[in-house]
Amino acid sequence: MPKTVQIRNIDDAVYAALQRHAAFVEMSVPEFLRREATRIAGRMTMEEWLDRISRNRPSGGTNADTIAALDEIRGPWPDADR
Repeated sequence: MPKTVQIRNIDDAVYAALQRHAAFVEMSVPEFLRREATRIAGRMTMEEWLDRISRNRPSGGTNADTIAALDEIRGPWPDADR
């Protein structure tokens, strides 16, 4: 069931900026805010993101190993002879 959210005490300058942003994408302010709220709600929280990257961290290897592997894939640097 859809919910209604009301935001009170928005500064005039903030509302004017919201109107400009909404007009740029040819939306009303409520439509624009609905889209932005949906986008924000779909993002991971910082805690979720940190948990995800900690689980996906490759085991072993160092930054030097990564750089060496990238250098091997890319080939020699164009200015390596200088």
